[in-house]
Amino acid sequence: MTHTLDKLFETIATRRGADPKLSYTAKLLAEGVERCAKKFGEEAVETVIAAAAGHKAEVVTESADVLYHLLVLWAACGVEPDQVWQTLAAREGRSGLEEKASRT
Repeated sequence: MTHTLDKLFETIATRRGADPKLSYTAKLLAEGVERCAKKFGEEAVETVIAAAAGHKAEVVTESADVLYHLLVLWAACGVEPDQVWQTLAAREGRSGLEEKASRT
């Protein structure tokens, strides 16, 4: 799966500086981090609502939107996917409770 997300991130990165009239991604990036964050939040809420309603097909499509908008947000914030993958890899094999406690 990370290959698909890495490819999508590369596509998003190439849209930076493109004409916002021709690219939705370029438009989001041009509007800044705050707009990208708000859009990610909107998509996350839509996913939650679909899940709570038991609409599996909508959960799938909204989840795709969440992942896309998360990657746009990463690009807007200067976060590279490898940074996230490394963080996840470092947590592998640890209890989620143990990992969370180690952050404080």
